[in-house]
Amino acid sequence: MARETGKRVAGGTPKQKKPKKPSWLTRQQKVLLVIAICLTVVLAVVAACQSLFVRPDVENKKNNDKKGENAQEEVIDYGDGVRPKADGERKSEDYYTVLILGRDTGGGGNTDTMLLASYDVTNQKATIMSIPRDTMVNVSWDVKKINSVYNMHNGGDKGIQALYKEIAQLVGFEPDYQVVVEWEAVGKLVDAIGGVYFDVPYDMDYHDPYQDLVIEQAKGYRLLTGDDAMQVIRWRKNDKGSLYGYASGIGDSGRMEVQQDFLKAVIQQLMKPANVMNIGKIAKVFQECVETDLSFQEILWFGKSAVSGGLSVENVEFLTMPWKGAYAWSRSYNQNLDYVVPIANELLEIVNNKLSPFVETFTLSDLDIMSVNADGSLRSTTGHVEDSKAAVPPVKPTQSDPVEELVVDENGDPIDPETPIAVDPGTGESTNPGTADPGTTDPGITDPGTTDPGTTTDPATPPEGGGETPQTIPETPAEPENPDFIIMEPQPAA
Repeated sequence: MARETGKRVAGGTPKQKKPKKPSWLTRQQKVLLVIAICLTVVLAVVAACQSLFVRPDVENKKNNDKKGENAQEEVIDYGDGVRPKADGERKSEDYYTVLILGRDTGGGGNTDTMLLASYDVTNQKATIMSIPRDTMVNVSWDVKKINSVYNMHNGGDKGIQALYKEIAQLVGFEPDYQVVVEWEAVGKLVDAIGGVYFDVPYDMDYHDPYQDLVIEQAKGYRLLTGDDAMQVIRWRKNDKGSLYGYASGIGDSGRMEVQQDFLKAVIQQLMKPANVMNIGKIAKVFQECVETDLSFQEILWFGKSAVSGGLSVENVEFLTMPWKGAYAWSRSYNQNLDYVVPIANELLEIVNNKLSPFVETFTLSDLDIMSVNADGSLRSTTGHVEDSKAAVPPVKPTQSDPVEELVVDENGDPIDPETPIAVDPGTGESTNPGTADPGTTDPGITDPGTTDPGTTTDPATPPEGGGETPQTIPETPAEPENPDFIIMEPQPAA
């Protein structure tokens, strides 16, 4: 038998190739098929991408609220106070308002950062207004600072809804959405996007062992890490006798300005196309540190609308609620406490022209703005004061009456004696730390950024019946300011 060598054996029959089957597609049809497959893939990718972006539906949300799918309608009770506007004709098709709250878990949970934002997507304009933490609000308890509201309702959802109520009454309308951000989120977000370039305006040197807080930042422009960013936005003064001097403190108004400038830098960084690759990291930060009634897809829709719509930082206006300082008598502590009270007409103008999503304009009676009368009593633009004791002139102690010292918690925060102190059964620590700055451990130091010598209530006025009013707040602030100024310019570092 002949060996198989791959060659045909002489005399053998050559192997016949099988004929090719005729193609049932012409060349033109093959091209069309490839195009169709490509289009199918593209459409699938587009559909997948579109599912990442969901347009917020305010009307649907409000309908769900009324049906009980959201507990907000059940929690908020406006009582005898003004009921804020919740619906009506909007200024544009896509006009949204968002309440942003920064909660400091390290300082007892006080919401010391409060921002009210409006975003007109149709016309690509945005406004972000800071609300000072010492703003006087129309509440039933004695110490009426807005940053106390969250903890006075024991925090959680009830605390957030109570704060939502006060801010809604302050501006006359209910924000569409709310975002609660833990302090840690700022640092994590900065790290997620690779840092933020920022011009640190002051040399910062502050240490608080009670909070394990260390702030050491040199003045100048550089790339900030998440830890650097956290230090910069929390700083409000230097240590007494520090390298950079005690007088370089900027107080609350200066800190709000620094936070606004830093937020601008973060927005610029977030809008860079390169951060598309960081969406996963950003989503993780939101999942861990943000509580909101917006879905992540809706948040991405805002981001997509800003980028594709051409929103620039120049079209984002940052401002602070117009305010002036005022003293109001505390019957709990038998002394005057310093507050921030809104300048009513200026706030009304901002609400109507920059913040409110509604075509209908507001009047002062629609806003719940508190102020101090010449006799020391409090009044509201609504005509209703929830604390009836504060609506009449205060009864100040005589010289022989004892003066109670400020009752403070472990963080140095004053506690309202009229309100029971809630205690965490697991840790035994207070869950109602009060209203002061968690970074202030000396309750005798007042913030020069929130006092105003031109106030309606003079802390040096003798009480009725003779005698002198015991003073723990100086008659003249340590750093005098012009009462006509709404926002003070921070002093340059020494």
